[in-house]
Amino acid sequence: MHQKRGLFLTLEGVEGVGKSTNIEFIVQYLQEQGIEYVLTREPGGTHIAESIRDLLLASNDETLDEMSELLLVFAARAQHLEKVIKPALREGKWVVCDRFTDATFAYQGAGRGLDCNTITQLESMVQNDLRPDLTIILDLDPKIGMERASQRGSLDRFEQEKQSFFKKVRQGYLDIAAAEPERCQVIDASKPLEQVKVELLTALKQGLSRINN
Repeated sequence: MHQKRGLFLTLEGVEGVGKSTNIEFIVQYLQEQGIEYVLTREPGGTHIAESIRDLLLASNDETLDEMSELLLVFAARAQHLEKVIKPALREGKWVVCDRFTDATFAYQGAGRGLDCNTITQLESMVQNDLRPDLTIILDLDPKIGMERASQRGSLDRFEQEKQSFFKKVRQGYLDIAAAEPERCQVIDASKPLEQVKVELLTALKQGLSRINN
C-alpha cells in the first residue's frame, strides 16, 4: 500500500507573535494524536542551513545586499528541503516548520521591496510544486510584537529594523492570506493565549481531516 505523504504545516508572523509558544502547543497536539512529526525552522534546519541563518541574522560592518539576502534564504531552503523536509514528508511524517517561503514574500518582497516575480521564480526553481498544506499566520501589531521581542534579549539584524519595515511585512502576510484563503489561516495573536490555542486546534483539526480524506 502506498504511504500517504505527510502534512506540511508552516507558522508565520512578524517578530514577537508567539510562534515558539504556539509551536509547543502544536507539537503537544501531534503527540497526543500519535502523529509522527519533524519540527524544524527557516532559515535553518540543517548544519549548512543554520550556518547561512547565522550569516543572515548577524549584524555586520558590511551591509548585506538585498539580493544577496534573498539568494542566501533560498540557498538555505534548498538544503533544508533536500535534507529534512522532503524525506520526512515521503516517510509520511508531518513537518512543522517555523517560517517558510511566505516569510520570503513578506520580508524580502513586501518589507525590502524586492520584485515578487523574482521570488516566485526562485520558489519554482527550489521547490518545484512543493507548497505547505496549511499555513498559520499569527497576526499582531508590529509595535506590540517588537516590545515582546525586545524583552527576549539582544535583537538580531532583522529585529533591529524600523517599525515601517514590519508594518509592510505584516501587510505582506495579510495579502498572502487574502490571496490563498484555502491554505492560510490568520489567527489574531493579540488575543489571550488560551483563545489563540483554541483557534490553532481548529486549524489543525481541519488540516488533519483534509489529509485523511
